[in-house]
This record gives sequence, structure tokens and C-alpha cells, in this order.
Amino acid sequence: MTSSLATEAAPEAGRKPRAARPAAKPHGQWKVDGTTPLNPNETWKQEDNGLNVRERIEQIYAKNGFDSIDGTDLHGRFRWWGLYTQRRQGIDGGKTATLEPHELEDKYFMLRVRIDGGALSTDQLRVIGGISTEFARDSADITDRQNIQLHWVRVEDVPEIWNRLESVGLSTTEACGDVPRVILGSPVAGIAKDEILDPTPLIRELSDRFIGDPELANLPRKYKTAITGHPSQDVVHEINDFALVGVVHPELGAGYDLWVGGGLSTNARLAERLGAFVTPEVAAEVWLGVTSIFRDYGYRRMRTKARLKFLLNDWGAEKFRQVLQDEYLGFELPDGPAAPKPDTPGDHIGVHEQKDGKFFIGVSPTVGRVSGTILTSLADTLEAHGSTRLRTTPHQKLVILDIEKEQVEPLISKLDELGLSARPSLFRRSTIACTGIEFCKLAIVETKVTAATAIAELERRLKDLVDSGTLTQPIALNINGCPNSCARIQTADIGLKGMMLPTPDGDPTPGFQVHLGGGLADSNRGEAGLGRTIRGLKVTVENLPDYVERVVRRYVGGRQDNETFAQWAHRVEEGDLQ
Repeated sequence: MTSSLATEAAPEAGRKPRAARPAAKPHGQWKVDGTTPLNPNETWKQEDNGLNVRERIEQIYAKNGFDSIDGTDLHGRFRWWGLYTQRRQGIDGGKTATLEPHELEDKYFMLRVRIDGGALSTDQLRVIGGISTEFARDSADITDRQNIQLHWVRVEDVPEIWNRLESVGLSTTEACGDVPRVILGSPVAGIAKDEILDPTPLIRELSDRFIGDPELANLPRKYKTAITGHPSQDVVHEINDFALVGVVHPELGAGYDLWVGGGLSTNARLAERLGAFVTPEVAAEVWLGVTSIFRDYGYRRMRTKARLKFLLNDWGAEKFRQVLQDEYLGFELPDGPAAPKPDTPGDHIGVHEQKDGKFFIGVSPTVGRVSGTILTSLADTLEAHGSTRLRTTPHQKLVILDIEKEQVEPLISKLDELGLSARPSLFRRSTIACTGIEFCKLAIVETKVTAATAIAELERRLKDLVDSGTLTQPIALNINGCPNSCARIQTADIGLKGMMLPTPDGDPTPGFQVHLGGGLADSNRGEAGLGRTIRGLKVTVENLPDYVERVVRRYVGGRQDNETFAQWAHRVEEGDLQ
């Protein structure tokens, strides 16, 4: 007798059996699919570890010049040592997507100095300044990842640059590439009066143990870390692959809340709390565990899906935590509390008292643009006022440490002369910009000059709102030269994504897609959120100051109670944002 189940499962007479679904393509996860490379990038990474290129740079390329560089080394492994070819001058943004990389690049390099935790001495700063003036045409930019980038660097000069950096404890090791990038750290670590715990020893341990380790030098893509023990949550933890945020556990005391899987670029995703409390004693092993999960389970077949955020999205936080504990730690992490909403700004601008009674001063260059001359002068100025320490920040700012009370105002005056303001305008304080078309091969529009021009115009045009006290909170303006979001456009009050825009005469002109109302956790908002994108809302570079002035005045005129710009931008109709 045929069972009813069998009858139900049998195909109807005359109907062909359904074809089996094709097997899903492997993701290239080493622990699932094996280590056979599934794309050209994975092939050359396995053929020769990126760290090995240093010897060839020193022994071959620096001696024989740019034209002697192997193509795979040039466009791949050089990144493991902080080197990218920069954009050839005079190529407009309309050609970025149509030219091959070798047609866009110059025979000069951007060199990224790695500064874990943003910590610098005046001796280190002076060395960077000297390298800039001697080898990089006096160029220097403070990035929103606490690094300093130089331009116009020749391969012939790289060994000498490394010697000088390493003589003062700096390096370019793994400043770029599919590796653990620079470790963001609180700029006030170890000095702030209200600090929960000091992450400096942890950052130093991670750097000393794991940066340059061949076992972690072939990850699926770049891997970003952020660690803070300060209640302002000052390291943009929500957009990093791995982050630790200082919290106090009711039974276990001070430690960290663990976040995983953040990243922006063209597919923005905010990191998630795993709900796990991490004590300082196990923090390095937790970092190694999460990093190893990325190495072993990260997606390697398609580079567009190779960031940790895609794995977390598929696994979910619960599975991710379980794999971390079961396969990599061998013990369970206790549940822990979330960090409370910050009650102070995380950019640390202005004058603040340290726990030892001295003062730290947060200063703002214009969108991170400085120079070797400025950096050298800054080192001299700090020493003349009794300080030998400073920090870079994740907001393209600087924090000067250890200033005696009587030296604060004299130092502020000298810093102003260097273009470093401790009391910047709302617009200078809150605007950041990526490298842009000046040097970046991916960029479509100019950013640094555009940002500086917009700041000057907004200071003039909106002076009445500031002077009257009508506008008191900074409105973050983040300007990016392409869709990749190095300047974090999705998490700004006003985020601007570079693109070419059509004009009535048919010639494209540089401009931006506008994102509105994004932000990370700070004293004005409890949780991070991505900005609102309105498809047709685009503005040319030329009309940017007009647009920002218009939308800020609409906000001031239409806000309700103490509504922030981001809250207003998400509430109002699209017409109010045009």
C-alpha cells in the first residue's frame, strides 16, 4: 500500500520532476571551503605575503626606481607598508571610472604613517615634519583614523623615511592592505578626569603582539579596530570591525562592551553589540579571537562582500558570540551592560583639566590639512610651553597634553598662529573631508579646498545665527570625494558624496549626493543612525555654501523644542530639505 505521504510527494502525471537547485557558490571561507584562492587578489596574497615586499623595496625598487616595480607589488603588496600610488595631476573626475589604474596613477606615493591610539611625542612629530619637508613637498594631512598621510613620496626615498620613522618608534607597517589597520584609541587615554579605564596598555599590547604578524597579514579585506575607556565614546566605535567601549559592570567593575561588524563604504552597516563584557585581562585574546574569525570565516570570493559586516549580517550577533567563545576563546564571556549616552562631546575641542591638575587642549586644523612646516613648528611650540605629548583624533583634530594652567592662554595664541584653533567656529569644528581628487585615484571631486571654502562662507553667512545664540551646536558637514565614505558621509548631519552632475549644456560638473541626519552616539544623540538619502537631492560644488546656508536656516526656523538637526532632517518633508 502506498502511504499518503508518498502519494502527496509524487509528481503529477506528465509533469517532469523539478530540477535540483544548483549548489550555492562558495564564499571562500577558509574553514568552510578550504584555502584555494577564488579570485586574483587571493591568489597573489597566497603566493607571497604582503609583508615580504619590504625587502624588495629596499633592495631593488628603491635602487632602480619606479619603473622597476613589479605590477602586483605596486598595486597590491605595497599597501602592506602604507604605500599607495597617488593620482596623476590634471585628470578630472569624469575620467576616474573610465581610465585604468595605471592611467590614473603618478610615479609618486601617498605614505601613511601609522599612529596607534593617536599617541605622539614632540620628537616623533618633529621627525614626521622633517620627512614631509625633505621628501614630501611639505604635505601632511591628519586623517579621521588618527594617522598622518604624506604625498609626493618617491620609492627611492622610502628606505630612508622608514629609518627615520623607526628611529623614534613609528612605522608604516600594515597602515593599508588586507590587514589589521591602525588601532583607534581615545585621544584622552590616561589623562581624562572622567575616564572609566585607560586602554593604552591594551593598544600597546595589540600593536606589539599582532601588527606585522604573518599569521594575521592575509585577511579577507581591511580590518578596523577602535578602543576607548572614555564616556564620550570618542572613537567612532559603531563603524569599526572590532570595538571596545568602556563600561562599568555592576559586579566585575571597569571593563569593555564588545561591538563587532561596523563599516560604511557603499554598503553602510553599523556595528552590533554582542552583549558581552570584556575584562582588561582577556581583551587582547578577545581581539585575537574576533580577528581570527574574520580570517577563517570571512568571505573571500567577492571583494565587495569581504568585510566582516557581511559575515555578521548572515550569522547574527548570537551565533557570532557563540563561535567566538566556543572555537576561539574556550570560555564564555559574561553578559554586560551597554554604555550610557555620552554627556560630553567626543572631539575634545577646547581646554579641559586633566586628572593630574594640568590641562589638555583640543585644537582644530581646517579639515586635517597641515604641513611638515606646521608640524615641526608645533613640536617646537609645545616644548617651549612645557609639553612633549599630543594625540591625533578620529575627527581630524589634535589634542595637546600636559599644559600648566599659566601656559594655556599663551599656548592657544601661538597655536592660532599655526592655524590650529582651540576655539574654532561651529563649522570649522564640525567639518571633515577626505583626500579628494587632489591625490586619490578613486576620487571624483575636490574636497579639501571645497571644505575650506564652505567653512569660510558659512562663517560669514551664518554669523548672525551664531552671534545671536540661535545656533549653538555644531552641524557636522562631511565631504567625500567618491562613494567609499572615507569621510563617513552616512553618519554626518550633512554628508556629501562626490559625483559628476549633469548640466544644461551637457558638460558634467563636480557635485555631491546629499545625505542628511546621520550621526554616531554623542552628547546630542543616544544611538548611532544613518543619514537620510533623497534620490534627487544633489548639489554642485559651486552651490554648496548656498545649499548648506539654506537648509540650516530652514532648520533654525522650523525646529521644535530642542530638536537637533538630525532629528529635524528625519522628521520634515523632502521639500524642506531641498
